[in-house]
Amino acid sequence: MNDLYYAAACQTDFPAATTRDEISHRVDRMLAMIEQTITGYEPFFDVRLLAFPEFAHTVPIYKTVDELIDKLAVRLPNEHTQRYEMIAAQYGCFIQTGSFLEIDDAYPGHVFNTTLLIGPGGILSKYRKVNPWIPWEVHASPHDIEGYNEDAFPVTDTELGKLGVATCYDWLFPETIREYAFRGVEVMIRISAYMDPWGATEPMDWWNLVNRTRALENMMYVVAANQGATMEHYPPFSWPGGSMVVDYDGRVLAQADPGPGEKVVVAPISVAPLRVERERRVGHNTVAHTRTGLYTYLHQEQLQPARGNITIESLNARIRSAKRGHDHKVDG
Repeated sequence: MNDLYYAAACQTDFPAATTRDEISHRVDRMLAMIEQTITGYEPFFDVRLLAFPEFAHTVPIYKTVDELIDKLAVRLPNEHTQRYEMIAAQYGCFIQTGSFLEIDDAYPGHVFNTTLLIGPGGILSKYRKVNPWIPWEVHASPHDIEGYNEDAFPVTDTELGKLGVATCYDWLFPETIREYAFRGVEVMIRISAYMDPWGATEPMDWWNLVNRTRALENMMYVVAANQGATMEHYPPFSWPGGSMVVDYDGRVLAQADPGPGEKVVVAPISVAPLRVERERRVGHNTVAHTRTGLYTYLHQEQLQPARGNITIESLNARIRSAKRGHDHKVDG
């Protein structure tokens, strides 16, 4: 295992693609960013891990699953992922891709928001967003698929440490990152399209707050790549950037200035001292201190699985039903 290496959190700024034919141009640019980052920093740092933001390839600009399937969604792996595999092999690096809108013949009629971890030996893991940003995102969660038998929270043991990934809204659910912590993840990657007013600046500043909190409460590094698109490129929101790397005590090691635009920030990661700290610490070891048997809500279904065509209307109905169930439990 490499005792010290650098991670790069990379922002992109592309116009929203209207068809899947536009993906290749985005891949061209991200491959150039990978090469420029690795070679440019080579006299100073050994950049081995690079993360790109959610929706770096395509944005779900269409409101229905059928339109997304028809115009933007792709199967994985494909010719684009092969190009990432080639550059990862060339430079011996690990790439957490920006997300693709994915279709899979095993799950007809569904679209997933999917990112791949690609290393020198090829594709290492596939993560499908567990918590789509509902009601606007009509992507399926693994939770929605009856009989889904793939690992929803893949952990990859690499020479860089044990790596995990979750996407944007996933991070507002402490359970998502805590699941990875219980699986031993040491470096947690966040690919995100986090918009204003919630991200990167006061008074709300959820981006910094959540990234730092998840790092310290789970004693793990966080490499967080946020969307840097202008409002013109990805309406109707503006995108604050602020991509960052945080250590396992919640210290910010590097961060891009808030605001749109292409940016790359790099910071050192050393898993060896993290392992020493995890072994040594008796206090503030919240994973070891978790009293799982008391948290009854984890054993009850809140938001019901989709079990059918996902639409904005059906998502709103499921959210209302979950809220009624919660209100009933409180009143009862």
